[in-house]
Amino acid sequence: MARDPHGTLFHAALGTVVFVLLAPGSVVVLGPWLLTGWHVAPPLLGWLVTRWLGAALLVLALPLFVAFTLRFVVEGHGTPAPIAPTDCLVVGGPFRWVRTPGYVSVVTLLVGQALVFGSPGLLGYAAVVAIAFHLFVILYEEPTLRRKYGGVRDVLSRGPAVGAAAGPVPRER
Repeated sequence: MARDPHGTLFHAALGTVVFVLLAPGSVVVLGPWLLTGWHVAPPLLGWLVTRWLGAALLVLALPLFVAFTLRFVVEGHGTPAPIAPTDCLVVGGPFRWVRTPGYVSVVTLLVGQALVFGSPGLLGYAAVVAIAFHLFVILYEEPTLRRKYGGVRDVLSRGPAVGAAAGPVPRER
């Protein structure tokens, strides 16, 4: 790794840790705890397989979330927080496949927990969070990204904000 004389990476990493603890941490940890007390109820729909599906979603979503946060620090030299944005557009890693890997991973972690805990209330909470993320993306993030990076690259040309792209997004040179 190249030398960082101004401590940009350190500040980006510190800011990202604080942001993750406050924002996604409260949504993914505090919210489910308040709704379930982390007590396991009977499986949703009475099917034990829903617990296994929930566990699989948790196992798949956690590395996606970690990769998303690391990309903001290492590639963008900033944080996922709107008050401390990146210096450059982050397009590597999971961003090559989906425009909003952080939101996808958070909602997936919530759905996974809902299935593991057998909680319809937590499933409803996941739906509310997904709608809130969608509104934030279309009302704030997309216009901000168009203003900041529109001349460099149209980041919004990859298709829907949530869901997988048809293939990897070519990197701009």
